[in-house]
Amino acid sequence: MIPAIRLYLLLLFGLIIGGLSAMIFNAQSSVVFILIFDSIILGLGIWDSQQVKKYQVQITRNPLYRLSIGRDNLVELFVQNQDRNAQIIIKDSYPLYFLVSTNTLKSILSPNSNQTLSYTIYPNHRGEYNWGNIQVRQLGKWKLAWYDWKIPAQETVAIYPDLIGLRSLSIRLTLEATGSMRQARRFGIGTEFSELQEYNKGDDMRLIDWKATARRNRPFIRILEPDKEQTLIILLDRGRLMTSQVQGLKRFDWGLNATLSLALAGLHRGDKVGIGVFDKQVMTWIPPQRGQHQLSVFLDRLTPIQPVLLEPDYVGAVSQLVQQQTRRALVVLITDIIDITASAELLSAMTKLTPRYLPFCIALRDPQVDTIAHTSTLKVDEAYQRAVALDLLSQRQVAFAKLKQRGVLVLDAPANQISEQLVNRYLQLKAKSLL
Repeated sequence: MIPAIRLYLLLLFGLIIGGLSAMIFNAQSSVVFILIFDSIILGLGIWDSQQVKKYQVQITRNPLYRLSIGRDNLVELFVQNQDRNAQIIIKDSYPLYFLVSTNTLKSILSPNSNQTLSYTIYPNHRGEYNWGNIQVRQLGKWKLAWYDWKIPAQETVAIYPDLIGLRSLSIRLTLEATGSMRQARRFGIGTEFSELQEYNKGDDMRLIDWKATARRNRPFIRILEPDKEQTLIILLDRGRLMTSQVQGLKRFDWGLNATLSLALAGLHRGDKVGIGVFDKQVMTWIPPQRGQHQLSVFLDRLTPIQPVLLEPDYVGAVSQLVQQQTRRALVVLITDIIDITASAELLSAMTKLTPRYLPFCIALRDPQVDTIAHTSTLKVDEAYQRAVALDLLSQRQVAFAKLKQRGVLVLDAPANQISEQLVNRYLQLKAKSLL
């Protein structure tokens, strides 16, 4: 039994009455009155709480299956009330090191009704975590006390990369394939011949097929579509720099989300997609394949991987890639760059890919560095921090300029925005047929 506010008020009322009776009668009679009164109230409270057992609510947690890292994931509890009005307080046993929207759920249910209560949880680590039992309190009929009990609901839940973002991206790519991709084909973006179409005002006159025009005595244009069955290779660094925290997640987790988003876009566009994860050596290599089943392979193989405090061997990773992939491919390397000296090996590795492959270097920038660098201040310590941030950004720009001079494509974006920007850049490369 857990006393409710009404019970405390009645006990307080008994003390007040006892005090008044002490003024009228004697103190001994007052104490006896208080003891009897409080005993009766406490007995009623215990009885009230125990009566809840006869009509206690039924609660189940909807299966969680997979949750996404770095996202607000919805957790739902289904409540069934089969009798009188029920006032309840629920506390779910989630992993304590994850952020939640609310610690407890409260509700009042009418007789013979159902209700779904929910909260959101924000995981910041991948792996498997345990959800425990559901703690429930229900107020008695007379509102004197709460009845408290646990509902067995233990389950192990897997925290995956950003599945919510992947679902949103999949919808976007599907809509583009049925809508804007048709527009792209109409303007002849691509190199593969698709069909002939009668010329309309605004079409590119360079695409007119003069032979077909001569045969039919009216202008026709050649419809081209982006090349298919190309190869996309993604190399993901899991070395020392990828262990640092950026916006609440490890830099590696942002890189892994970007890797899967880019892989999904490549598979949607009909490309073969392969992924390698490396530190001092290539720890995981998934050969390029096409088809949506490849995404499930990526999720299963890449989800358990964690970053390590080792320096990455860029040259070794690229050398192994050259041995594995002999045909031309778009090679995307996802890492971070600190300064000119630290990026020397990266420059050497990416240069090794040109001109046989199309190298693309992705750097995950910390947006906090941007904020510090672009915030004016009069304080000495903050001015020093700003100077360091400006110097870091300057050295990054010099390193990127050297990469560009060697024919390497570059994308430097905040880690929390990298997935969307990377996919957009890839789609632009496909549309321009640069591969």
